[in-house]
Amino acid sequence: MARRGASSGGATARKRSGRRADSGTGHEAGRGSGRGGRGAEPVAEQVDGGLAELVPDRERPRAWTLTLDGAPQSHVDLDDPTYLSFEYQRRIGHIADLVAPPGQPLHVVHLGGGAFTLARYIAATRPRSTQQIVETDEALVRLVRRELPLDPQARIRVRAADARAGLGKVHDGWADLVIADVFSGARTPAHLTSTEFLAEVRRVLKPGGSYVANLADGPPLAHLRGQIATAAAVFPELALAADPAVWRGRRFGNAVLLASDLPPGLAELTRRVATDPHPGRVEHGRALTDFTGGAAAVTDADARPSPAPPPSAFG
Repeated sequence: MARRGASSGGATARKRSGRRADSGTGHEAGRGSGRGGRGAEPVAEQVDGGLAELVPDRERPRAWTLTLDGAPQSHVDLDDPTYLSFEYQRRIGHIADLVAPPGQPLHVVHLGGGAFTLARYIAATRPRSTQQIVETDEALVRLVRRELPLDPQARIRVRAADARAGLGKVHDGWADLVIADVFSGARTPAHLTSTEFLAEVRRVLKPGGSYVANLADGPPLAHLRGQIATAAAVFPELALAADPAVWRGRRFGNAVLLASDLPPGLAELTRRVATDPHPGRVEHGRALTDFTGGAAAVTDADARPSPAPPPSAFG
């Protein structure tokens, strides 16, 4: 992805055959265009973070891919918001399915908005959930609201703010789940990589709540190892899901980090990730600790943005 400000989207998000949740589908309101399919044309508009384009999915009548400066951000199917096309979003969807009994409403904070894909997913699979989206790009928010409108019955509030500043306005112990999918010019901003930032995340989580982050890195995986060590300094339980090629340091890609006070339901998460259309692997415990290779936790004083993806990442 390529954009300024604390924004969202998988840095190397690849589109695959999507998935549906077992708990049913939802339908978005008809306001705005939302018309994908063969007859639709792309919608392009300059936003704060660059040139945003909504590209219709030729295989799904009301589905769209959001790109920014040519980099994929999100995929949304307005007729079926439980359809998650990007692999990293499916993995986050798995976690959202497993953090509470099926259908139980959640309080969720989304750091980074994109096309609101995961908020729509949770609204469809967990009706009556209350969600807050923090997205710095006001122009992008207006574009998405106009062209890909949210269901007016969904309890989703969108706040235009920097991710960390917006997180600071959330009440202590409010959230069951915090999801971070934040990039600036295809890199996670430095101030969202530190122990101080994760301490703020833990402050807003309920006891036993979960934090999920979309991370992106490539060989030699120094950023990813450092982010695992940073999360381990704040949360006692961690798991990481990624493609085998990313684990081995063979290519730049996404990894989904799960952190919590309580042990996650690893058996089912591992099964789901392994049986996705593009299978991944989940590691936790000693194996994940060993993977860090003694990396130090990151603080505000020494924080750096995540590495930029190579040009081939979007090919």
